[in-house]
Amino acid sequence: MISKRFVVKRLLLLVPVLFGVATFVFAILHLAPGDPARVIAGQRASEQFVQQVRTELGLNDPIWVQYGRFLLEAAQFDFGNSYQIQKGTPVKQVLRFKLPVTLEMALFGQFLGILFGIPIGLLGAVKQDALSDHVTRIGALTGISVPIYWSGPLLILLFAQILGWFPASGRIASEFSITPITGIITFDTLVQGNFAAFQSAAMHLFLPSVVIGIYSMALVSRMMRSSMLEVIRQDYMRTARAKGQGSRITVMKHGFQNALIPVVTVIGIQFGTLLGGAVLTETVFGIPGIGTLLVSAIQVGDYPVVQGTVLTFAFLFTLVNLLVDVTYSYLDPRIDQ
Repeated sequence: MISKRFVVKRLLLLVPVLFGVATFVFAILHLAPGDPARVIAGQRASEQFVQQVRTELGLNDPIWVQYGRFLLEAAQFDFGNSYQIQKGTPVKQVLRFKLPVTLEMALFGQFLGILFGIPIGLLGAVKQDALSDHVTRIGALTGISVPIYWSGPLLILLFAQILGWFPASGRIASEFSITPITGIITFDTLVQGNFAAFQSAAMHLFLPSVVIGIYSMALVSRMMRSSMLEVIRQDYMRTARAKGQGSRITVMKHGFQNALIPVVTVIGIQFGTLLGGAVLTETVFGIPGIGTLLVSAIQVGDYPVVQGTVLTFAFLFTLVNLLVDVTYSYLDPRIDQ
């Protein structure tokens, strides 16, 4: 049973974290070189027009006035309009179409990592120093060591170019036209009952998810193995076996839940990293997600998009950490105390 007091306490702790991130983002962007008014007006614009733009944006106001206005608008999830990426379009709307793309890829990749990582880690711990343990450890070490910009093109070459099993890039075949509902294309195609489009979207999503999933699986399996090895040496595990309980039941009934706590920590941190580091996967597979959006916005000096993207990342990361804390509480109710 999860304590409501524990959840409320964790929710309240999110406020200073988000406040700190917002302050940091505001400070960094105002210390960065470049004039947003000049970027909007264009390099050939007259100084008079640049001053007019600066006044309209409130850049002539004292810094503390700008800071207060920024915090107030950020609390309402209002980051203004894009300067360059999609001129005149509210940043909220730009993120509305880009964020689900990255979320979908990260969720499927993380799902694959957990699906295979936990059983592999368990197997390695239960069969310590057996052949299967050595094979899984080598596989995990390889998965952690191989960078995405190498594994991605390699998978494209093998499964798209040579075998022709999966598409090399994009989100869905060009013959399908899907009305976006959530922006998560596999979900939208299922809701609209278009199973051919769903199959196409799933095929396009497979390789990017595998690339993300390989790294995730390697990390989860290594943490699961080391955590389970520590747990199975505890006195209560020996006591359970001394009572005649079978090895498999002892591990799954008494050891698995306790070994999961550090694994949940890794999964939570890793999911945040996946969101922030999705730019490599999106670039390799030609997927227009929020990672590539952030890089493009930094390159052209589109400060509202940069602010909105970074704060969205921070908000999602804190939510994931809240979920991790709640999961702790479920796995070990003593943490509530």
